[in-house]
Order: sequence, then structure tokens, then C-alpha cells
Amino acid sequence: MIVLLSPAKKLTISGNKPSSFSEPEFINEAQKLIKELQKYSPPKLQKLMSVSTDIAELNVNRFANWTTNHSLENAKQAILTFTGEVYNGLQASKLNKTELAYAQEHLRILSGLYGILKPLDFIHEYRLEMGTKLKVGKHTNLYSYWGDVITEKLNDSIKNHSDKTIVNLASTEYFKVLNTKKLNANVVTPIFKDGKNGDYKVVMMYAKKARGMMANYIIKNKIENPANLIGFNEDGYYFNPKISTEKELVFYRN
Repeated sequence: MIVLLSPAKKLTISGNKPSSFSEPEFINEAQKLIKELQKYSPPKLQKLMSVSTDIAELNVNRFANWTTNHSLENAKQAILTFTGEVYNGLQASKLNKTELAYAQEHLRILSGLYGILKPLDFIHEYRLEMGTKLKVGKHTNLYSYWGDVITEKLNDSIKNHSDKTIVNLASTEYFKVLNTKKLNANVVTPIFKDGKNGDYKVVMMYAKKARGMMANYIIKNKIENPANLIGFNEDGYYFNPKISTEKELVFYRN
């Protein structure tokens, strides 16, 4: 069983870094994107990424200084670099060595720049959403650039797991990079809804944190069978079997 998360826009490479680390697998593919992005001036990057002037200038500098060399001096493990609601829920800094080792085998983070990351893969600070319409060679966007690469990598990884299930805790923007017709795995998507006056809806801010909490729950409990996901009851959520299906596990919170 493999769990998928999206990255976060907010990140930092400062703070404590464990001694355990791994290298991103698709450094060469990332470098091709960087070379293309280095052609963009701040105004053009601002238009491409639909961001503020400050964020555009920040990322022009990031891309200019990006290097294929990833080390403790200039990078940080992905699971500890990303911040934001999902990673507030994941609480990676509180995972012990055994739990991080389990996450390294069972958790993957989708990335517009790096394609797909293991939790302990070193990364540099960057901003590149999967939905960015960056043209690279014959590819008109990042979905085209990464789609088969990520799908094939997941197929290769899932071979080593007894349960051929992918737990989709990623956003729609990121998950749709996968070519699901070529994916040799079942996909289960947990959905988190908050209720008010009897009406239950996905509130994105809460749902993002819940995705991180679910990932933490899987890691802490070393879950390898999707049937055991229904035991998730963190922060007031509970499984609702009446509206759930084999593909979508719905959790309510009052």
C-alpha cells in the first residue's frame, strides 16, 4: 500500500534535519525544467505561475541558484521541508526513526519540479505547481511531462507491496497527473466532510489537514490494508459507511 500526498506552497529548509536522507530519483528531469524556468524574467514568471511580484522574484532567484547537488548544507528532507495544512496534520517532525523508515517505504509526495518524492529525499526550496502550463520540448504542460514517468514509477514501487492499493490523499490538481488506466493498483480516496446544521461539505482548509492526519495515522499504526483505514477517528472525524464506497471512504465531523 502506498500513500500519495501533494506538496505545499509553503516550505523551509531551515531547522533540524535528521541524518537519514535519500536522493530524488528524477534529478535530471527536474534539471530540464529548471533550465526552461531560468529563461523566464520575473514578469513572465509571474504571468506563467499567476503569483505576486514578490513570489515571482523569489522564485526567479531560486531557479537561478538551483543545483543538482542536494546535501545537508543546501537542502532538506521533503517531508520536513513542506509546511501548510497537510503537513501540520502530518506532524512529520514528531515521527521517530522507525516511523520515518516506514514512511520512506509507504509514502510518496507528488511534485511539479521533482515528479515524485520519497519522504527523506533532499529538495531545494522551489515553487512549481503541477497545473503550471510550462512547455518543455514536445510537452505542453507538466501533466504531459510527468504523467507516464510518475505512473511507471508507482507501478514499479507497488510491485514490492503485498497490497496493491494507492491511498489518494493528494489534491485533484496533483492526482490527475497519474495515468490511472496504466496504473497497476486499486485507488482508494478518503474524503473528509465537516457538518453544520446537518449539512456536510468538504471544507478545504480542514480537509487538507485531515489528509495529513490520515497519513500520520497510517504511519503510526503501520497500516498496510486499506480496510483498516476506517478506524481513523482523529480530531473528531468518524467513518460514515452509509455514503462510502470501495473507492471513496467518507469521514464526517460534526
